[in-house]
Amino acid sequence: MSRPIGVIDSGLGGLTVVAEIMRQLPKEEIVYIGDSARCPYGPRTMEEVRTFTWEMIARLQRENVKMVVIACNTATAVVLEEARERLEVPVVGVIQPGATSAIQASARQHIAVIGTTGTILSNAYAIALQEINSDVQVESLACPLFVPLVEQGIFSGDEAERVVRESLEPLGAFDFDALILGCTHYPLLKEVIASHLPRAVAVISSGEETAREVSSLLFHHNIQRKSGDKPVHRFFTTGGAVHFRELASQWMDITMPTVESIQLPMLAERPRVDK
Repeated sequence: MSRPIGVIDSGLGGLTVVAEIMRQLPKEEIVYIGDSARCPYGPRTMEEVRTFTWEMIARLQRENVKMVVIACNTATAVVLEEARERLEVPVVGVIQPGATSAIQASARQHIAVIGTTGTILSNAYAIALQEINSDVQVESLACPLFVPLVEQGIFSGDEAERVVRESLEPLGAFDFDALILGCTHYPLLKEVIASHLPRAVAVISSGEETAREVSSLLFHHNIQRKSGDKPVHRFFTTGGAVHFRELASQWMDITMPTVESIQLPMLAERPRVDK
């Protein structure tokens, strides 16, 4: 099937998932929307996150996508189940894949989760982890300063070191052996984050496992792209297109010939996409 995979995120972070999808599924075409103008989603109300997410989904539908990947942990926590009920195409979130990877990586089943305020307050990771293993011990910590760092292109250096060190300090009281980067922006700070953790701690990003789930669903529904033509990806941002493209090219090695800046007006109501 030649239709593209649609990926949405609150900003730049979802490109960490896109990069993994491109690596595992090089034939697939991707349409990406990053809502950088309204990023971060973490401090926003659930209704704001829901409205913004449905606006992005409505925009993706104009591109006739065959699957929607919600590459934002906050949006996944708020909208995933609703989207699966209402959309006619498969919908993938990033929380369950991240939880699965962490369970596999943790020998002692003592796992820490860092994420935006919204994701941590939703308790979505603890629920997902305990659905897999009811005996798992979970430590959760909101790190609201990480997303603004990434959106500014600050992935290393003195400021990044200070913010990460101070943010992670409360985790020092716990003896966990795996840490979930519960926001798709956070992998861009992975080296700095890892440097402030015990060496034995496995740092889990959901991108790889999410791409595997995408692959599995494509084959299950027989909607994988079979064309031998080179895929053409499209990227949209509600923020600055030049800044978006430069950061993506510099830090994620994603080539973007063009990035289109778009506006997503507030919807009076969520789009009707009932089956």
